[in-house]
Amino acid sequence: MADVAFYKVRFEPVGVEMDVAEGETVLDAAFRQGISVMHGCKEGQCSSCKSRLIDGEIELQKYSTFALSDAERDSDHILLCKTLAYSDLTIELLNYDEDMLSRSIAVKDFAGGVTAVEALTHDIRKLTITLDAPLRFWAGQYVDLTISGAGITRAYSMGNAPTGGNTLEFIIKKYPDGAFSALLDGSLSPGDAVVARGPFGTCFRREGRSGALILVGGGSGMSPLWSILRDHIASGEQRPVRFFYGARSRRDLFLLDAFAGFTKNLVDFQFIPALSNATPEDAWEGETGFIHDVVERTMRAQQLDGQIDAYSCGPPPMIDAVLPVLQRAGIEPDRIYFDKFTTATH
Repeated sequence: MADVAFYKVRFEPVGVEMDVAEGETVLDAAFRQGISVMHGCKEGQCSSCKSRLIDGEIELQKYSTFALSDAERDSDHILLCKTLAYSDLTIELLNYDEDMLSRSIAVKDFAGGVTAVEALTHDIRKLTITLDAPLRFWAGQYVDLTISGAGITRAYSMGNAPTGGNTLEFIIKKYPDGAFSALLDGSLSPGDAVVARGPFGTCFRREGRSGALILVGGGSGMSPLWSILRDHIASGEQRPVRFFYGARSRRDLFLLDAFAGFTKNLVDFQFIPALSNATPEDAWEGETGFIHDVVERTMRAQQLDGQIDAYSCGPPPMIDAVLPVLQRAGIEPDRIYFDKFTTATH
């Protein structure tokens, strides 16, 4: 590293400074130094890390124009995950969270091995791994998980609460052509080596708040929300909780016994699953329709009081439909946190 050039980066308006190495993206440099700026996919697809270059020389690596339009690029907007520095830089953060910055954790690599793979539904698997050393994270965050020797890396959110132990759990949806998820049916065995790099993610539980807690998910979006819920329960905080989960049919639902236990034992807790394609065979008496419609109907009917925090995790179309519903329910935009599960590009 002695021959590598380093440049200074200053983030405004927060006044945070760091260094970035030649050939290193600004976002990776922030991860390395434990500076948690807004981010999402880390691949130039989601626009979460969109910022504005005030001063300095940069190069932008290939990105999606859905994340950064040509007009935005012409007005000096950049994506931190695709920005390489060629001088000292001053960058304006368009979106930032001071609480998030204060709770930053440096990104590191953690070696470990597979402990177990369990089928939760026909296409949802629970993967448990044990690391050689504890990984510190906040409930709702994720890691880049690599199967050693296979060259396959995917981002997965932890499903367990951050207790400080060495065990991580992941709730993963299988896809027909999923290079990683296809390994969850027989190819991965206990003891297989893995590497977890992290933690990443800004959709993590904010502590010490009152008012209702709204959780909205679909598919493997259950994983970070399950972590947030379990962490909330462990904290002892008393808040109304509404957990919405969208699925196609009854066979796509899981953890129902656990949710029934929470409903019985917690104060003001409701699990509200919704089936978009319920069939007569489902014999379903619960909510039907798309999850964003169910959220809107419920929020309008219940009229929850106080400052509400909302967390939504799942596929981009679901998130895009849910966000305006949450805002129409009166939830302040800076108290709505989300994680779009974009499809891997490699």
